[in-house]
Amino acid sequence: MAEGNDFLHLLRQHGHTPPPAMEGTAGSITTPTEGTTILAVRYRDGVLVAGDRRATAGNVIVYDRAAKVLSVDDRSVLALSGSPANAYEIARLLEISFQHYRRTQLQELSLDGRLRTLSRLLRDNLPMAMQGIGAVVPIYVTFEHPSGRGEHDPGGKIFFYDVLGATFESVDFCTTGSGSPIIRGALYYQNRWEQPFIERDEAATLILVLKMLETAAEFDTATGGFSATAAIYPQVMRVTAEGISSIDEATLAATYRLAEVRT
Repeated sequence: MAEGNDFLHLLRQHGHTPPPAMEGTAGSITTPTEGTTILAVRYRDGVLVAGDRRATAGNVIVYDRAAKVLSVDDRSVLALSGSPANAYEIARLLEISFQHYRRTQLQELSLDGRLRTLSRLLRDNLPMAMQGIGAVVPIYVTFEHPSGRGEHDPGGKIFFYDVLGATFESVDFCTTGSGSPIIRGALYYQNRWEQPFIERDEAATLILVLKMLETAAEFDTATGGFSATAAIYPQVMRVTAEGISSIDEATLAATYRLAEVRT
């Protein structure tokens, strides 16, 4: 990407650089607010991206309706785990970077360009991450037209990052956040020994995703579960050839009831 077309380079030209690392003693830094479990699963028609709604500060629940799955353009979604303040800022900068390139070049930024832009934003956040108060570990999901990799290729792509900005592509599923170690093995088992995710329809995949988040919430205090009485449900978005859309709470509630009947 040429420097003149790069929104992040434009910000630096005008003196808007990432904030420097903060200085202070260990006791002078308050407990940061953090968000937790997110996951993405490729299924027959695309990708489902989901996250719980809880934000915590240490052992304190700060908020139970936090948004952790955000659309950044009409074909890609960013799921966020880690510090909400830094994560939301990274998501906004990513969205504006895509818009800037589209308006100046009259075309969409390539997939490689989008992945590199997010990597740079994460590297810029490294000073905060190293101090333990601002780490962000996202999942980036986008739709690309099938590349001929196989008969059942739905065109959805899942990428995850480490705190240094390294990019990794996940073929079938991905999960990050504090509850992810609890459900990663269960996801592998389901995909390997039960019906492969790529062969499942949206209804079956949605049940799987909700069960995984509920399992994470059972064993990880920083992951929020669902509450029908308080109308608190996970956030779930679909990324398909038709675009990006959210699954409404009525559908989530009905799916939970169906899952409970089956068990």
